[in-house]
Amino acid sequence: MAQHAEQHAYPVGLRLSGRRVVVVGGGQVAQRRLPALVAAGADVLLVSPSAKASVEAMAAAGEIRWERRRYQEGDLQDAWYALIASSDPDANRTASAEAERSRIWCVRSDDAEAATAWTPATGRSEGVTVAVLTGRDPRRSAAVRDAIVEGLRDGTLAAPHHRTRTPGVALVGGGPGDPDLITVRGRRLLAEADVVIADRLGPRDLLNELPPHVELIDAAKIPYGRAMAQEAINDALIEHAKAGKAVVRLKGGDPFVFGRGMEEAHALAAAGIACTVVPGISSSISVPGAAGIPVTHRGVAHEFTVVSGHVAPEDERSLVDWAAVARLRGTLVVLMGVDKIGSIARALMEHGKAPDTPLALIQEGTTAAQRRVDATLATVAEVVRAEEVRPPAVIVIGDVVALGDGG
Repeated sequence: MAQHAEQHAYPVGLRLSGRRVVVVGGGQVAQRRLPALVAAGADVLLVSPSAKASVEAMAAAGEIRWERRRYQEGDLQDAWYALIASSDPDANRTASAEAERSRIWCVRSDDAEAATAWTPATGRSEGVTVAVLTGRDPRRSAAVRDAIVEGLRDGTLAAPHHRTRTPGVALVGGGPGDPDLITVRGRRLLAEADVVIADRLGPRDLLNELPPHVELIDAAKIPYGRAMAQEAINDALIEHAKAGKAVVRLKGGDPFVFGRGMEEAHALAAAGIACTVVPGISSSISVPGAAGIPVTHRGVAHEFTVVSGHVAPEDERSLVDWAAVARLRGTLVVLMGVDKIGSIARALMEHGKAPDTPLALIQEGTTAAQRRVDATLATVAEVVRAEEVRPPAVIVIGDVVALGDGG
């Protein structure tokens, strides 16, 4: 008997908007496949005596029509595409035979060889749909799909846009320091940038990955003469964007958490330049977490407050109500407060905070150089001097500190 050569599928993208698709079976396969069919705009008819809760919810929301019964001959009438995935082998075979007679492309979850179509492993990134088929090895298909989509998202797989580029600026939150903690969108924008203006507290390791043609500018070294440094940064963003460049302003943490991102956004808006804001993981939450400290914990803290410590409590420029902060029972997170922690601790104790309140300083959190130093409000000033704690460091004050690794 002659051996059949291995069959190869012909890849194609189905445009199912407004077209009938029949799904037989409401189990796990339907749960996985229905959202994509709905997203494609298909007119979906589900035929099944029962369904998973999430599938039932789609029917209740009107996203699909559900006939709560077993498959019957003729159910595939007017269908363009069929997905056969019930737990009844006889129903699957009968429905598949109907599809064959009616020349309807049909996927079989129970018998790929009996199907006339195979479902690829699919993923999307920035308007690109990736579909992978590896014959009878769905796990390999998924793995290849994941690798391609991840590469497109983080910029490690080059896929240039063949279109006229629109100049503009992206304010990207780079996260607390670990390069893996930037968002996938932020990483992709970095890979597409012509110019990157970076803070010293941004994820420095990512800068080594920039292509050679990218102009990298250290925000701390922009010449500004008598003008304020922030104004000089704003001017640089505007200048490069008006030159038709794609500009990324890479900032540590989140652009709007003590990052002056809104000042830059306002300056760009006034200059008529498009601005995209990409939120970042704030060090106020991530750094304590990296040191084993939850900013909230059931039965310990029902709130956490983030305070800037760059201005001392006794300074007339301070906008913090330290008396109110001292009365709070939850967790206090202080950013940019290493140099002022002595006066901050003193103010909190003067307004009623217990001297033995536990405190932790996490220096260079999430990086290879991370270290944690523990103290109390009463001892922190001396501990900081003795341990030579230096910025950047996140300070956590409250009972949650005792739950962490140093407690």
